[in-house]
Amino acid sequence: MADDIEIDTDDIERRMKGAMDSLRHEFSSLRTGRASASMVDPIMVDAYGSPTPLNQIGTVNVPEPRMVTINVWDKALVGKAEKAIRESGLGINPQLNGTIIMLPIPELNEERRRELTRVAAQYAEHARVAVRNVRRDGMDQIKKAKAKGMAEDDQKFWEVSVQELTDKMIAEVDKALEAKQAEIMQV
Repeated sequence: MADDIEIDTDDIERRMKGAMDSLRHEFSSLRTGRASASMVDPIMVDAYGSPTPLNQIGTVNVPEPRMVTINVWDKALVGKAEKAIRESGLGINPQLNGTIIMLPIPELNEERRRELTRVAAQYAEHARVAVRNVRRDGMDQIKKAKAKGMAEDDQKFWEVSVQELTDKMIAEVDKALEAKQAEIMQV
């Protein structure tokens, strides 16, 4: 019976990849000096009494490298969408043209680039912490299995397996951070 105890490394890996996916999503919302439709994804608009993502009240387009346009479907929501963009912390001043909100993306200055690299580093650290928390959960599973009679060799095997998975994911986080910081600092 003790030989039948297995640790679900697929679940551990899935949860670690979830932390990585979350990091990629956070990175996509960081402004890099180039227009991207995903930079407005985190913006919520008070539409019809409930917070609604900006991309669900209008069409988001990137017609040129330094411009994002949002064609709001309901004229009544144009003002609320503009207000949400101003308060989002993106540092972009929206311009109205009827139901179309234009977001000109200014060049980033050196100070703002450094600030964004620090924000990216914070996002990466949160992802590392999430991966380590999943590692801790995996190690706790192994300890519980050992208490139920898992052999010491099996315990060592699973601990090494979970640690290798953790090291691989932390390396992915570091690689993604390095790429994002290079993209931000690129003039």
